[in-house]
Amino acid sequence: MNPSIPVIASIVILIAGICFFRIPIGLLLTVIGFAGYALIDGPATACSMLGNEFWSIFSNSGLTVVPFFVFMGQICFHSGLSGRLYAAIAAWLGHRRGGIAAATIGACGGFAAICGSNTATAATMSVVALPEMRARGYHPGLAGGIVAVGTTLGAVIPPSVVAIVLGIQTGLSIRKLFIGGVLPGLLLIALFMLTIIWMARRNASLFPAGKRADMAARLREMPGLFEAFALFALVVGGLAVGAFTPTEAGSAGSVLALLLGLARRKLSFSKLVKAVFETMNVSAMIFLLLAGAGCYGKFLAVSRTPFMVAEWVARLQVAPVAVLALVLLVYFIGGMFMDALALLLITLPIFFPLIRELGIDPLWFSLLLLVITTMGAMTPPVGASAYVVASMGAIPLGDVFRGALIFMPAFIICLAIMYCFPGFVLFLPNMTP
Repeated sequence: MNPSIPVIASIVILIAGICFFRIPIGLLLTVIGFAGYALIDGPATACSMLGNEFWSIFSNSGLTVVPFFVFMGQICFHSGLSGRLYAAIAAWLGHRRGGIAAATIGACGGFAAICGSNTATAATMSVVALPEMRARGYHPGLAGGIVAVGTTLGAVIPPSVVAIVLGIQTGLSIRKLFIGGVLPGLLLIALFMLTIIWMARRNASLFPAGKRADMAARLREMPGLFEAFALFALVVGGLAVGAFTPTEAGSAGSVLALLLGLARRKLSFSKLVKAVFETMNVSAMIFLLLAGAGCYGKFLAVSRTPFMVAEWVARLQVAPVAVLALVLLVYFIGGMFMDALALLLITLPIFFPLIRELGIDPLWFSLLLLVITTMGAMTPPVGASAYVVASMGAIPLGDVFRGALIFMPAFIICLAIMYCFPGFVLFLPNMTP
């Protein structure tokens, strides 16, 4: 059998299973990878491959980085740190026109820096920020769009679960991926806030100003800002100076988040139990995703698809920059229909060897992927963050999408800067030991 036939069939089945039947992506990747491998190399070797992949994932002590960072985010969520962070930023910016929207973006960025998950940030900030913006007179769709856009920062700003999975799949340093996400994340926050300022000047009625908080109220809310900064400084700062491995950074961040929650008396035993069980659920889902992606990657490898793609591109004799632009376009379009993790796990076995073959810096390419795939979390028809915000805030999904798409130029400008100035993207990772 021509190996390309099972590969094409597998891609069609994957897209249909994810987009139309909502089959769990980890299970789908495992079944398709096993079936495709069995068709090409026989059932016996397929069974051996399946056992080896699952054993290598679930017995890999290096993957403890995943539950540690997930647990840190769950503790921050259940202890109410996100609400305190939002209140602190809103106290300083809320009196300005568009200030509460800027505070929402800032709080989303801050919570993303200690949570690492788009959907968790979306659920949290919907509860915290949407009522406040509605009370200030913001249109529900615009308020929902602002929250949806802010939550996409969770995939870029460290510690990012998507970056962890990307590092595991490609063999790149998770530490360098984390550090490399700092400047693009800060750039996105700045561009989002500039978009708000520009929109507020064009149509002031869309971004009403709130009451000015007095200095006593501002100082009262400051501990919420300090807590988030302390966590970020411990995790990212420790990684940057080489004091921690990623796993140690996750464990240190979890301990500090736990201590902060207990010191504030905001973390009851029942909330701690919920955080533990939710960490177990999310971690098991990610491990299944990784094992399934490993099976699918082995199937693609035995079919020689990545090598055939690389050979085909080499025969085209086009500039590597043109190939890179085409690959990024595929990720942009794919992100509109598929979750970022699912899209990366399916496509990396094909595209990553091609990128290496073309001599493109894999770390730079990976950081571009973090930004471009996270755009899918706010774009129709399948935008995970938009769906979460719409359901949590009882806002029509179309209104949330329209509010979020206002910020699309900010994403494009960020990608253009990263594309044209690789040194900007790689400045911090290159300084990291």
